[in-house]
Amino acid sequence: MLQVRDGEVHMLGVLFDRYQAPLFNFYSKMTQDRTVSEDLVQEVFLRILRYRQTYRPGTTFRTWMYQIARNTRLDQVRKVRPESPLATEPMAPARVADSAEREQETQLLQRALMQLPEDKREILVLSRFQELKYDEIARLLGCETGAVKVRVHRALRQLREVYTALENNPAPDLRSTGNSLPPAGRVQ
Repeated sequence: MLQVRDGEVHMLGVLFDRYQAPLFNFYSKMTQDRTVSEDLVQEVFLRILRYRQTYRPGTTFRTWMYQIARNTRLDQVRKVRPESPLATEPMAPARVADSAEREQETQLLQRALMQLPEDKREILVLSRFQELKYDEIARLLGCETGAVKVRVHRALRQLREVYTALENNPAPDLRSTGNSLPPAGRVQ
């Protein structure tokens, strides 16, 4: 990133090759919309180029990039009208399922994840799917590592509750009911 910051913008291609897939997966888990996810990834790399002078040596690039990614997502959420759902059409899982049962569990888990408030979904995606360390997430969110641990624990507990409820009472998905996702930023 230092080379990009110092004017060697062609090196952004190396960063794109390395981080495009993890960013796409992050957004896919957050939005369940392939097109939106692709657009957000593109926007992140445009912002990295635009704000390259703000990158400071000693800062973990991945943490800095995810801060830009979070801000890009927040800007996108603000643009979406409250009455329109963020998830338009579920994406197919990235991996081929071993069996039909595993496929159903994956879909159920994804539905449960999408029913969590945005902040809880985000912290789970960062910690479990993007595999950021708690101290990286703490820097990203501007809080203590202990607070991140508590938030992850609470988000996992709520995910487990939602998953169990969906498992015991498989209702139609959000698209068929016309409901929108829970409001973003709700903290419990």
